[in-house]
Amino acid sequence: MKKVTRPDVDEYFLKIASVVAERSTCRRHHVGAVAVKNKHILATGYNGAAAGLKDCLELGCLRDEQNIPSGERHEICRGIHAEQNVIVQASLHGVSLEGGTIYCTHTPCVLCAKMLVNAKIARFVSFSQYNDDSFKELFQEAGIKFDIQERPPSQIGYLD
Repeated sequence: MKKVTRPDVDEYFLKIASVVAERSTCRRHHVGAVAVKNKHILATGYNGAAAGLKDCLELGCLRDEQNIPSGERHEICRGIHAEQNVIVQASLHGVSLEGGTIYCTHTPCVLCAKMLVNAKIARFVSFSQYNDDSFKELFQEAGIKFDIQERPPSQIGYLD
């Protein structure tokens, strides 16, 4: 009989964040975020242009054209970060993220970290480092727990 290992909760939601990231329209990083509370998904978000607008896959990357390094000059980008989108999606559906956990493929930039502090999340879990670690001090001051996990396997265990 084929043995399938059941992922723990963190691995499970990080895998889901990885699938959400596949919707990204960014040419540099595919980032996905999942907001969770009491083991239930509240909202998801990925990085890309505002809804209904042309994206970088269609128009090209402004940051690449101007040789802007990752983690700098966020205002040049036409995209919205996954963490911002997960907050927006929750608000559009009247869902509070207070006390919840954000599972994200990358650690947040300082702008997203500020928004997550104001959303009153309790925990942030990731498996990949973004090019900006100034979020750590903000999270520490706000009492947000932060965990870096192993990158989850990309395979899905099926029992057929």
